[in-house]
Amino acid sequence: MSIVTENFPDISFIDDATVEETMNQMIADYQEKYKELTGKDISLGQADPYRLIMYACTMQIYQAMQYADYAGKMSFLKYASGDYLDNLAALRGISRRQAAAASTVLQFSIETEYPFAVAILAGCRVTNGNDLFFATDEYAEIKAGEKQVTVSATCTQTGVQGNDFAPGELNVVVNTLPYVVTVTNTVTTYGGADIEDDDSLRDRIYSVPDTYSTAGPDGAYEYFAKESDTSISDVVVQTPSPGEVVVYVICDGGKLPEEALLQKVSEHLNDRKIRPLTDHVTIRAPEKKEYDIDFTYYIANSQKTAAGTIQAAVNTAIEVYNSWQTEKIGRDINPSYLIQKIMEAGAKRVDVRSPVYTVLNNSTIAMAGTVNAMYGGIEDD
Repeated sequence: MSIVTENFPDISFIDDATVEETMNQMIADYQEKYKELTGKDISLGQADPYRLIMYACTMQIYQAMQYADYAGKMSFLKYASGDYLDNLAALRGISRRQAAAASTVLQFSIETEYPFAVAILAGCRVTNGNDLFFATDEYAEIKAGEKQVTVSATCTQTGVQGNDFAPGELNVVVNTLPYVVTVTNTVTTYGGADIEDDDSLRDRIYSVPDTYSTAGPDGAYEYFAKESDTSISDVVVQTPSPGEVVVYVICDGGKLPEEALLQKVSEHLNDRKIRPLTDHVTIRAPEKKEYDIDFTYYIANSQKTAAGTIQAAVNTAIEVYNSWQTEKIGRDINPSYLIQKIMEAGAKRVDVRSPVYTVLNNSTIAMAGTVNAMYGGIEDD
C-alpha cells in the first residue's frame, strides 16, 4: 500500500452519485418542469414510456459521469495509474523503473593446475537444472598454476524469479568448457526486479522533492538508497555524530541485504552528485531481533460450523502479522497486532505466550522464528 493512498482523503468529482440517485434526480426534474409548464402534478409509473426513456438516458449520462470522475482522478497522485501515473512522474523528472535481472558471482574451478590459462568466455551460462540461466558478464580465465577464478554473472531473464538462489545452487555449466570441472555461485543471487508497480512509483513521485538538493536530508538519503536497487523496501538514516551518516536498508519481505547489494548502495550514495562533501556515508544491514510465535486460540460455539474456515484464516493471519512485523526497520515487536489479526480471522479469544512487546531501536529489525499455533477447541459464547 502506498503512503500516498493511505494518508490522503478520497475525492469524487461526481459527489459519489449512484445511478439510482441520478435516475431519481432526472425524474424529479421532469416532474418539476412539467408542473411549471402545465400547473399539474404528474406521476410516472414503473412502466411509463417516459420513465423508461429517462432510464435509458440515465445509463448513458451516468456512464459519462463515470468517465469524467475517472479522468479527474487520473490527474491526482492518489489515484493515477499506468500511463497516467507515468506522465505525472515525468513532471518531476523521473520515470518508472524497468525490470532488472538478478546478479551473482560464479566460481569456476579445475582439479589440476595447468601451465597455461583456462578461458571462461563471456556469456558462459550456468543453471541449477531448471529453465533459469545466469551468464558471465565478461571474459575470465583461470591463470596458469591456479585452480579457480571468480566472475560476475547476470540472469538471462529479468524479474524476481532470479533472486534468492543460495550459494552452491547454481552448479551446472551449460556451455562446453574444457578442463573446467565445477562451477558454483558464491553469493546468493540478488537484484532481480519486476517492472516497478504503481504504488512504488507513486511514493517516489511524492518523495522526489527531497532530492532537489544534495542528499543532506534523511528523506533524500532514503530516496537515493531506494533508487539504487528496486529490491530495497525500507531505509532508515541515522547520524551518530556530525558528518557521519549511517544508512540501514532491507529488501522486500524484510530480507537482509547481501554484501554485494550493500556495496551497490554505497557506491550510489557516495556519488559526488548525491553525497555532500562533508558527509561520510556507511551502508549497513540492520541487526536482527528474532521472535517466536506461541499461542492458543479458541472458537465460539456459535461459529463451530465454520471452524475449519476459521482455522485456515488464523494461519493466514500469522503470515499477515509476520509480513507486517518485518517490513519496517525499527518496528517494535507488537503482539497486540497479532491478537487483532487472529480475532479478525474469527477466533473467540486467544492466549498469546509469545511474542511479548519489545521496543526496537532504529537499527534493528524483527525476524520471525518458530511458530506454534495451538487450536484449543470450541467454547461457549
